[in-house]
Amino acid sequence: MIRTRILGTGRGVPPKVLTNHDLEKLVDTSDAWISERTGIRERRVLDESLTTSDLSAEAARNALDAAGVAPSELDCILVGTVTPDMPMPASAVILQKKLGAGPCPAFDLSAACAGFIYGLGMADAFIRGGQYRRVLVVGVEILTRVLEWTDRNTCVLFGDGAGAVVLGPEEDGRGLYSTHLQADGNLWEALYQRTGGKVKMAGRQVFSQAVKNISSSCMITLDHNGKTAADVDLVVAHQANLRILEAVAHRCGLPMSKFYLNIHKYGNTSSASIPIALDEAVRDGTVSDGMTILMCALGAGLSWGSALYRW
Repeated sequence: MIRTRILGTGRGVPPKVLTNHDLEKLVDTSDAWISERTGIRERRVLDESLTTSDLSAEAARNALDAAGVAPSELDCILVGTVTPDMPMPASAVILQKKLGAGPCPAFDLSAACAGFIYGLGMADAFIRGGQYRRVLVVGVEILTRVLEWTDRNTCVLFGDGAGAVVLGPEEDGRGLYSTHLQADGNLWEALYQRTGGKVKMAGRQVFSQAVKNISSSCMITLDHNGKTAADVDLVVAHQANLRILEAVAHRCGLPMSKFYLNIHKYGNTSSASIPIALDEAVRDGTVSDGMTILMCALGAGLSWGSALYRW
């Protein structure tokens, strides 16, 4: 049976660090208030001279190098983002040019913080169906440019970054078991950004929906594959809020020791969150052959999803 395998991972994070102490000078907040409620201590901010596609290119090149795949070998490029370079064309085609990739399908998808999981599911369908053999999936955001810096409920949460994976077919039992995607448009007003405006969020509603729907999606994914929480070796979840992850862990019977955490360094990087964390986990040796990895996220829409993967 053909499964979709991650051939290489990569990330791109800006060098500029914005700490909680820096934010104390901008808004009525404190390091203790932010860290106790979210687990975030600092986040990254992209230089104004750079764009979403610049961050994407850094992450993509690292993933391609890790995979041993040349840009010219890519059959499809998917970019999950809500902060594209411009309304059109897609950031994916600008990325395609920057990588020097040949002509192939290249497009953006918008599922906010669930964008990487959505992209993974779409790429999986392409690969399992035999349509493409080498697919690049990028999750990238520069949300610091669409924040209201006087709103402490949102400006303390988000950071900039990009993560990427190169995918291909595998027949040895490793790879992606399944993805499970959902959305509920009745809840769109809980988290949104109007054209030309700033991010608006009903924090308590998003928190409760995230715990409920991420937990449910994780259990659906495990049940679908005949697995239990005990079979999971590592959870690479969307790094939105440490308290959300603790609640999900409790509901799913997963110890926090199984969660890979880097929210303290990067904050909420939306669609970039999971691939950044996955790349770190791979490169620092946390991930090893044979591991069963659970991925999950919830974002604006509200959209959410999960995936189960055998490394």
